[in-house]
Amino acid sequence: MPHHSNRLAREKSPYLLQHAQNPVDWYPWGEEAFAKARQENKPIFLSIGYSTCHWCHVMAHESFEDEQTAAIMNREFVNIKVDREERPDVDRVYMTFVQATTGGGGWPMSVWLTPELKPFVGGTYFPPEDRYGQPAFRKVLERVATAWKENHSKIAEQGSRIVDALRESQTAQAAIDGKIDTGIFEKAYEQLDRSYDPSEGGFSTSPKFPRPVALNFLTRFYARSRGIGFQPMKGQSGSDHRQDADATNMGKHALEMALFTLRKMAAGGMHDHVGGGFHRYSVDRYWHVPHFEKMLYDQAQLATDYLDAFQITQDRQYESVARDILDYVARDMTPKDGGFFSAEDADSHFEFGKSEHGEGAFYYWTEKQIDDALGADSGLFKFHYGVQPHGNAPEGSDPQDEFRGKNILIERHTLSESATHFKKSEDEVRQSLARSREKLLSIRVKRPRPHLDDKIIAAWNGLMISAYARAGQVLDEPRYVETATRSARFLRTHLYDEKSKLLFRNYREGRSDIEGFADDYSFVIQGLVDLYEASFDVEWLKFAVELQETQDRLFFDEKNGGYFSTSGKDKNVVMRMKDDNDSAEPAASSVTALNLLRLSQFRDDKQLEDRARKTIDAFGSTISSFPSAMPQMLAAVDFSLSKPRQIVIAGRIDNTDTKALLKEVHRHFLPKTILILADGGESQKYLGEENEAIRAMSMIDGKPAAYVCENFICKAPVTDPKSLAKLLSGR
Repeated sequence: MPHHSNRLAREKSPYLLQHAQNPVDWYPWGEEAFAKARQENKPIFLSIGYSTCHWCHVMAHESFEDEQTAAIMNREFVNIKVDREERPDVDRVYMTFVQATTGGGGWPMSVWLTPELKPFVGGTYFPPEDRYGQPAFRKVLERVATAWKENHSKIAEQGSRIVDALRESQTAQAAIDGKIDTGIFEKAYEQLDRSYDPSEGGFSTSPKFPRPVALNFLTRFYARSRGIGFQPMKGQSGSDHRQDADATNMGKHALEMALFTLRKMAAGGMHDHVGGGFHRYSVDRYWHVPHFEKMLYDQAQLATDYLDAFQITQDRQYESVARDILDYVARDMTPKDGGFFSAEDADSHFEFGKSEHGEGAFYYWTEKQIDDALGADSGLFKFHYGVQPHGNAPEGSDPQDEFRGKNILIERHTLSESATHFKKSEDEVRQSLARSREKLLSIRVKRPRPHLDDKIIAAWNGLMISAYARAGQVLDEPRYVETATRSARFLRTHLYDEKSKLLFRNYREGRSDIEGFADDYSFVIQGLVDLYEASFDVEWLKFAVELQETQDRLFFDEKNGGYFSTSGKDKNVVMRMKDDNDSAEPAASSVTALNLLRLSQFRDDKQLEDRARKTIDAFGSTISSFPSAMPQMLAAVDFSLSKPRQIVIAGRIDNTDTKALLKEVHRHFLPKTILILADGGESQKYLGEENEAIRAMSMIDGKPAAYVCENFICKAPVTDPKSLAKLLSGR
């Protein structure tokens, strides 16, 4: 095979580097490529993907590594590669076009643009020959090239009209008002209930995605229905009581939907039972056969969901899964000097030194491998995890026949069932399974590993900081707070410019030149506020306030409210858009609305609160008609429609009694409450600058005290955890 090298060899993105030896004359997104397209009047072929994307690898192997296909591409087009994780702004614009024109979307994304960067044809994966109901990629290339030569002025005009229509649809959304009141919570609950799978959990049939944002909403809907975190009102009428009973029943069902989904996911093959963490999604409704890539943003959000479930139920199974995720990330996705890596691939080589590879090869097991590894313990392990001689993939979930004879571990039986079957105690079974998993892990680490995307993305690190900070609180585990702190320091040192006050998108072998997007600011600010509440180091709160000022300056829409996903500085991105959907990652505006409400409490800043309300109102149309599309925004709506609540602990952080009060607070699920430490030092001084109430709070008779407040009007302070428990549970 001839040796090739193209301009991508100079890039740092793992995805772009994967294509640096293609015979295709790839350009990175930038002026050099755009100028060439304009000078030669050639259309641009834009290919967008990411380094751990299975179908991106497939299309690369079938088409971009093929000399004949590359010859057509190089002759007829200027070819540009984009890593969607580095440039979510470019991805978002052209994905909107592909979805609008084809009714679907995904990666790899394939779009043809005019030299002015306006799209006119789009799709996703194209096979090398006609199959799956799709035309061969070469055929598409030839057709697009011919159409451009014969009609390029008409196509350019059509591209301009498409962009104008997409811009109009963005503006039209802002112009539609929707009524936002407490009825939207019930409406969102009903929409999720209709799509809920009562036998397997989750909110679809197949493929089945975890959707942590929906689980967040359901636990908060439960808390709202129970009036968690404040005293119940007295003097209610009979109809009020009936309404309360209805709300309580819906709340209980909402919680059960969330908990059942979390239990089913944890038992399923989408959960890596040997190494920890979760794969991207399940191809079947049983959470059994996953798409095997592991994304940092999934680990972060799912860890938080399992922590919420543990806090609500005090059931150790949820704690166990949260720890499993966090310990996997600490072991496999954390570099020595801080921050977190982005993702692990689905594919890996079957053997060292051989080119054959397959999806899930690192993770699955034959029955013989299990028997050889576990000896006398294999019978129990195989029973518990559903290991079969001919493989255990359910019918219809393995169309390529990749998993014949292979087992994807899934908890087929509970601990109790396995104990009964083998006439052992549950403790004996638990210990035996743990030993077996350790043995298998020690074998698995010797296999060829999947590719690791080792770039450090600000936004996803923000989500992971939140998860570790929350875990430190809920599990009373200082090492988790230390991990969050190390990552926050890394971001401040390597991805923040003190002089310009700008956050940057990502780091790999140095900071990239790509400035942060709205979601980088949103998720990092959320992480910093969570880290303050876990560590009470006020520097993180100050940093959050600083970043919020920059985010407001660069991204806030003063006219219509809400946050654009881009700053608008890069004029080559043809549209400024606002995300109006909380999907695999929450929308920037959804997270920011809640950040603003929380920061307004810490800083007693009405302006921040007004901006939060304006942000919520900007999405009134979506929230009122289809609220389950923005479940994370509903968390902000819930906060905004409730009386602001605060818990202030007055005392030194190293005092045993202070720690006991904090431990009691951490036992309770209080999603609409901010937590403050009045330590009598610099931290309290900073918080008291704008808030007189915080300035006045102090220990009682030399003892640390807890103040439980609404709008900083506080109940009598208490000094013992039992009295605090009564206040927090409304008893």
